[in-house]
Amino acid sequence: MMYENIALSRIDRENNTYRISTEMPGDRLKDSIRNVGLMHPPIVINHPISADFVIVAGFRRIAACRELGWSEIPARILPPETEKSDCIKLAITDNSLQRPLNLIETSRALHYLSEFYQDHRQLARESSLLGLPENPSLIGKIRKLCLLPQPLQNAILSDVIPLAVASELDDMPPDTALAYTKLFEILKPSLNKQREILTLVREIAHREDMSLLNVLESDAVEEILCDKESDRNHKTREIRRYLKQRRFPAITRAEQSFEACVTSLNLGKDMKLIPPENFEGTVYALHLHFRNISELDALLARLENIIRNPSAKKIFEPEI
Repeated sequence: MMYENIALSRIDRENNTYRISTEMPGDRLKDSIRNVGLMHPPIVINHPISADFVIVAGFRRIAACRELGWSEIPARILPPETEKSDCIKLAITDNSLQRPLNLIETSRALHYLSEFYQDHRQLARESSLLGLPENPSLIGKIRKLCLLPQPLQNAILSDVIPLAVASELDDMPPDTALAYTKLFEILKPSLNKQREILTLVREIAHREDMSLLNVLESDAVEEILCDKESDRNHKTREIRRYLKQRRFPAITRAEQSFEACVTSLNLGKDMKLIPPENFEGTVYALHLHFRNISELDALLARLENIIRNPSAKKIFEPEI
């Protein structure tokens, strides 16, 4: 490998064969290059069919030099006969030494390597040697992320969509994955809430024999998302409530009836009546909160009135 000053005009701007980085050069990088120069010259190789150079490593550094108005830069030039697999390993190593790779950069690195190492164990071994994940199952989840639609990749990079959810979206048609991405970017729900929404939509689509996209783009969901008076937490609650009502209409009716009856019982803050899970049993629980015998005695007196309340009969002896 030799070092040489080369004109920036001879470096191919469009060829991203070896690109690992997802970020553009920031002010910090440009300030560093302006003040102290290129501490780590980029790596390039001769273009296979022209006199230009292809970038192997240093996309951000070269872009920064262009923005700074440089006309030429020092670079490490690989021999033309260098194998593509070796170029990829150099690109991965160069990037991982500069900073920790984000999830999409890791995906690109694994995707490039998988072109040469089709066996899962061999890919895991090479990945480990380069500081990438070595677990075959994790590699399988990460490797294809860089092939997802760009908006979904952006949502992964901004931590809106975690890896577990991205893996599920990867198996969906692009328009459906993008609809989920739009929804999660607006709501920014936690991982558990994202999983809950994924499950509810999938079960509704199966139950009603329609596509996931039809459920996601229903009028009710759009109306909630377009409500300018509500914040994202309220919208998340409303969408989850709507999906639960649509998925479990009988349970929803039972919940609404139960809540109405409990309200009329006027239990107060020191009593809580807990129904059986999903209203599928007949055993209820009553929690009492008290600090002394006097308070307990007062609660028992109130409990007598509650038992005689007609709403109690509706809860414990519903009409069939």
